[in-house]
Amino acid sequence: MKKIWWFVFALLSIMIGVYPLVYIFMGDRDIGFLGTKSLVLLNSFSWNLGFYIHIVFAGIALLIGWIQFSVTIRNEHIKIHRTIGRFYVMCALLGALAGIYLGFYATGTWLTKMGFVLLGIFWLSSTFAAYFYILRKELIRHQKMMVYSYALCWAAVTLRIYLPFLNIIFSEFITAYTIVAWLCWVPNMAMACWINRRTDRKISDPIF
Repeated sequence: MKKIWWFVFALLSIMIGVYPLVYIFMGDRDIGFLGTKSLVLLNSFSWNLGFYIHIVFAGIALLIGWIQFSVTIRNEHIKIHRTIGRFYVMCALLGALAGIYLGFYATGTWLTKMGFVLLGIFWLSSTFAAYFYILRKELIRHQKMMVYSYALCWAAVTLRIYLPFLNIIFSEFITAYTIVAWLCWVPNMAMACWINRRTDRKISDPIF
């Protein structure tokens, strides 16, 4: 069962990680979330720059981040783990910074905007903390922060899982989008907290 969940986790990470290619190569400004934006925003250089920085680097972070949770790679191929880790941190920081900027222009009310801005802030801070701790060789704290970081990165996946159902339930995009602005990452953080607490219990368990 564990292998099935790991496969699903990796598959969804890869599928949504390459999803930004649709925006880059299709060229249609009415697809996906772009269809909800005004022409003024779509013609803004700064917004477009932030948008493409976000989808490209956040997409790469999602695409490669799941590999870091492989115990085999972490223990037996440490150079690969470190290389991917550095690349993930760079992509996550850029994706989060651009995400914070885009959050202020999110479709919907101030509540929607706040949800996405906080997501970006927490993703940025947890990723930076993970990098800070590994520089100090505090491995346990580094691992915990990486769990939080990737849980927030995975909001891209959970958003696309929840949003279609919310649209059906509420029959109004703005309402569904406001809810998903929080639902896509708050439960992820709760799950990350649970995972980290389990890690603490395993470490504190007596060996004999």
